[in-house]
Amino acid sequence: MDTAFFQPNTDFSFLGIQHVLVVLFFLFAGMVLIRYARGRDKPTQNRLFFYLAWLVSSSIIVWTLLKWWIGPFDIKEDLPLHLCNFLALILPVFAIYRRFWMYEILVFWILAGTTQAILTPDLSEGFPHVNFFKYWLEHAGLVVFIIYATLIYDMRPTVKSIFKSFGAIQIYFIAMIVVNAFLGSNYLFISRKPDHASLLDAFGDWPYYILAEELIMLPYFYVIYLLLKRSSRVRSKELA
Repeated sequence: MDTAFFQPNTDFSFLGIQHVLVVLFFLFAGMVLIRYARGRDKPTQNRLFFYLAWLVSSSIIVWTLLKWWIGPFDIKEDLPLHLCNFLALILPVFAIYRRFWMYEILVFWILAGTTQAILTPDLSEGFPHVNFFKYWLEHAGLVVFIIYATLIYDMRPTVKSIFKSFGAIQIYFIAMIVVNAFLGSNYLFISRKPDHASLLDAFGDWPYYILAEELIMLPYFYVIYLLLKRSSRVRSKELA
């Protein structure tokens, strides 16, 4: 299609003006949304949560359909099987049921994995390319979503949650090994690192970066747990 939304560009750069502005935008938007939701009744909070879930999830659904319709669609790259894509697709399920065991898994997956995707984006296309909108609605939206669940529904993980989430990611990891072996793909970046600079570059070449990820995952989850535990204490003092 002959439109700026689909014309390839390489306008996005790490810590460039677009990177900084889009992070600031979602930071501000998330703060406004959560502040607004805190003053509303439960049905309104639930509706906002559900709308947010579908907004993030729709970014993946629309993008996948566009790739299939416009092309080229590459089964090795364009299935929504990277971790953030998968998380975005299942958000509406959590928004409907809001089960704590779901939160226990999602909170660590999102805050550990998606945060680094925000800090070191695997992205070339800048505004107004459709991939730019998809990438930031997906990744920044996931973070806003889980922080909303944490603060509005007052959910906090426990120490046991760390191990539940770690166990769940191992199952997903094994599933992606099977998928990659069957398709010759690189979902979850198991076969090679992302093309763009990322935190994985600090962990060496394949397979050492995978081993490094496994080793730091539990300590990383524990740091997230401590930060959320502290936020709970601050919140309790505010309400006292």
